[in-house]
Amino acid sequence: MMEKSRRILLFASIVLVTLAGAAAAPAAAPDSRPTVIRAGTLIDGTGSAPVKNVLIVVEKGRITAVGKNVEIPADHRLIDLSGQTVLPGFIDAHVHLVGRHIGEGEDWENSAVRDLPQEGAIRGVRNARLTLEAGFTTVRNVGADHYSDIALRNMIDEGVVPGPRMLAAGHSLGITGGHCDNNAYIPGILDPGEGQGIADGPWEIVKEVRLQVKRGADVIKFCATGGVLSEGDAVGIQQYTAEEMRALVEEAHLTGRRVAAHAHGNAGIKVAVKAGVDSIEHGSELDREAISLFRRHGTYLVPTLMAQEAVERQAKEGIITGLRAEKAIYIAPRARKSFRLAVDGGVKIALGSDAGVFAHGTQGREFVLMVENGMGPMQAIVAGTRSAADLLGLLAEIGTVETGKVADLVAVAGDPLRDISLVTHPVFVMHDGTVYRQE
Repeated sequence: MMEKSRRILLFASIVLVTLAGAAAAPAAAPDSRPTVIRAGTLIDGTGSAPVKNVLIVVEKGRITAVGKNVEIPADHRLIDLSGQTVLPGFIDAHVHLVGRHIGEGEDWENSAVRDLPQEGAIRGVRNARLTLEAGFTTVRNVGADHYSDIALRNMIDEGVVPGPRMLAAGHSLGITGGHCDNNAYIPGILDPGEGQGIADGPWEIVKEVRLQVKRGADVIKFCATGGVLSEGDAVGIQQYTAEEMRALVEEAHLTGRRVAAHAHGNAGIKVAVKAGVDSIEHGSELDREAISLFRRHGTYLVPTLMAQEAVERQAKEGIITGLRAEKAIYIAPRARKSFRLAVDGGVKIALGSDAGVFAHGTQGREFVLMVENGMGPMQAIVAGTRSAADLLGLLAEIGTVETGKVADLVAVAGDPLRDISLVTHPVFVMHDGTVYRQE
């Protein structure tokens, strides 16, 4: 009987290893030869006008030549995209890859006390693949429990699972009982311990920043105001004092990490910008004074228009209810108005969708919403490529199609400057020189 059990376990292990290998395999097998891409049109991400009939040479995962008349390596493979428009790989500066997206499964709002921690990480593997196939070759994951986003990033980096280049925040920081906390549960349920992001007062906050960095965080994210999907707090009310925000930002910057501040309300936004954060996430209730502060400090806005659209729809459909629904319906139109004010005011904007509030792999619609709310198509493309790379501190490597940069490329079937919705259905995706999608 024991021998039979050992044989069953051995067989199961072989099956699991085989399936894991199959899941990690890219859409096209790696090819060590140089790749030459024939692009019908190139939009390079810099904001420059499109160029027709361009050759892009890729060797060992990097772009080695771009132009109309470039030297073509003798032994190469050709990818013919002469009927398509080629762009840099898209960048989403605000995602939550790990765990359920809103409305996924029954009782999704209580998944934190019903799902095993490992389930969130496994969902993250699926979500990472969907995101990559949607053309997003780089993401910034701004918060996850159990350091599961850091684990997912590590597995992507090691090639165990396919996914976009990923910057991870670990736990988001916030006040006790605030948007970054888990509220409305009885004592003893989801009460956070050290290293789980909840900290009050400058020295507790400094300790939490150091713990996130110790455990592998690339970026520090905190809640400067209330939010839509939390219980017990107003959506725009300030959380953390100016002193606490300054301590957080100073410590994060000392460690070489940039800071993303969740902020809906105008007062909390202004305090966070003055404290020196690198980006405001959402930015839903801006006024002209706030716009001036953004410009003076060089702060980025990451607008997450898809999230605003999603929670508004979910409230009307009854997917979210009660206080959450009230907050969603209140904040969404204000967020769209604020975005238009930021565009008109010359604020630096980087694309971020808040995928996880809605289904992963659909966030190309963020480009569409930016255009519908006042951006030009080229501006939106730059926001999701060059500007997002600049915000993430990765502009030397990604964000534009230029010689020397990593070969992250996307192609769409037509002219996205005439029809921006084309970016929601890429026909070709290359990440680090490997093809993951080609129709």
